[in-house]
Amino acid sequence: MSATTINQIINSLQAIITESIATNSRMGYFASLYYKVTASVRDGIVKGQFENGPRMEKFDVVFANRYLDALSAWKNKQPLSDSWRIAFEMTEKSSPLVLQQLLLGMNAHINLDLGIAAAEVSDGNMDGVQKDFDSINTIISALTYEVINEITRVSPLLSLLGLHASNYSILIQFSISNARDGAWCFAEDLQKKQNLAYTECIAARDKTITQLAGGLAHATGIMRVTLWIIHVFEWRSPSKIINALHSYQKEKIVVNPVNATPTAT
Repeated sequence: MSATTINQIINSLQAIITESIATNSRMGYFASLYYKVTASVRDGIVKGQFENGPRMEKFDVVFANRYLDALSAWKNKQPLSDSWRIAFEMTEKSSPLVLQQLLLGMNAHINLDLGIAAAEVSDGNMDGVQKDFDSINTIISALTYEVINEITRVSPLLSLLGLHASNYSILIQFSISNARDGAWCFAEDLQKKQNLAYTECIAARDKTITQLAGGLAHATGIMRVTLWIIHVFEWRSPSKIINALHSYQKEKIVVNPVNATPTAT
């Protein structure tokens, strides 16, 4: 069953992280990042930082369930979006960097899921949901760069990617601000669709995002060599990496009681 509250989402993410540590699965990389994002949204709601707390919680829950449902479909060998399929497939490979794993999850979740969630909760009024959309993106952006900086603990040569700053590198291909803008345009377009046109719009978007996922997963040329060098010096144990990322994140989160109920201002 899909989660209905933000605390249920957080509990589900913690379960994924715990299972990933126990099974040494790279699935826990993205879950660790997303735990921090969701907990930060929850804490912001509790503190009254958003214009409409209950509406923000609804948006966040619908958004997060897109990831949880995709993961469930993957585990149960059920149909799912191609962009998520590639992200999950890569967790079974040892060659992608931790950063690549995170970007693949973000690619599917921001570029595809975020627009769908915005259209779903808009009830025909995109103006009403835009502030929540922008707020979630601000949190994702701030925390993502913070976590990427923390990844240097487990990937000490990650700074070598800076050598490609002027090239078409994976970091330039995936821009959070561009992803946000694209997701909003997608949401506005999707909100106007119904029935078959709605489904076809999502399928077309997924096809485009899957192509970007391929570029994130499979570098070519000198970038491929650079990624290989960085990978040689990365930590080898997924469980150790997840523990490092998740422990760091939990230290920075003001954890509220599990049964706390976010309230509106």
